[in-house]
Amino acid sequence: MDNVKNAANYVADSVKSATNTGSKEANKQVAKDSDASLGTRASAAKDAVGDKFNEQKHDKSADVHKEAAKH
Repeated sequence: MDNVKNAANYVADSVKSATNTGSKEANKQVAKDSDASLGTRASAAKDAVGDKFNEQKHDKSADVHKEAAKH
């Protein structure tokens, strides 16, 4: 039962990581957009940093669940 739970958590964390990756990339593009206002660009840059943090957090959590599901 724990293996199934760990596998499900692995999938969930992998999806969350992928979502954060997409959001990070979109925010990076807005931050680079010279047509956007300075405030918008700064906010997008801040959000990209937060997305990167969350992406790494979910990647690490997914790795833990993946290893736990193997055992």
